[in-house]
Amino acid sequence: MKAFIVGSLLATAVSAVPMPAPVPAPPGIPSASTAQSQLAALAVKAYVDDGTYNRDLFPHWTTVSGTCNTRETVLKRDGTNVITNSDCAATSGTWRSPYDGATWTLASDIDIDHMVPLKNAWISGAKSWTTSKRQQFANDLNTPQLWAVTDNVNQAKSDQSPDVWKPPLTSFYCTYAKSWVAVKYAWSLSVTSAEKSALSSMLSTC
Repeated sequence: MKAFIVGSLLATAVSAVPMPAPVPAPPGIPSASTAQSQLAALAVKAYVDDGTYNRDLFPHWTTVSGTCNTRETVLKRDGTNVITNSDCAATSGTWRSPYDGATWTLASDIDIDHMVPLKNAWISGAKSWTTSKRQQFANDLNTPQLWAVTDNVNQAKSDQSPDVWKPPLTSFYCTYAKSWVAVKYAWSLSVTSAEKSALSSMLSTC
């Protein structure tokens, strides 16, 4: 009887331990098999920088709802216990950067990363888009394009593709590659042969 009681108490104690919350992620991350199929369908073209890219060609952080712009919307989506002021600016909260595993409590330490950088998009197809379409891409909340990450990690990435830069956490390679491919597929953007090879290798870690 005592053994039963002790066992019951232990079971109750274990069940009462809170499980860690999953890291929030954008919508639209495909399965590895879907990402592999999407990658195979992408056009392969050389990356030619003709010097015409300008960040202003992609209007970003537009108003999403009320006083909240895209950046503020992602901060609320990807943070925990986020409190905002009347202007929708995050005044407190906790954010875990999936690229490097760092945890932050100041929104100023967080950048919103474009999974597929704007310059990369410009060179791989967005140059021919209208400004309106480029604005939709830069503020895309429907695919895994926007991520709340450590600011200096985002800055280290800059406009580099996965054959040049990968996130510090190797455990995130799978999700990173699936997300990159999903965005390129959704927006009909091309990849280079080196980029495709790197993505295929990263998907093999899934």
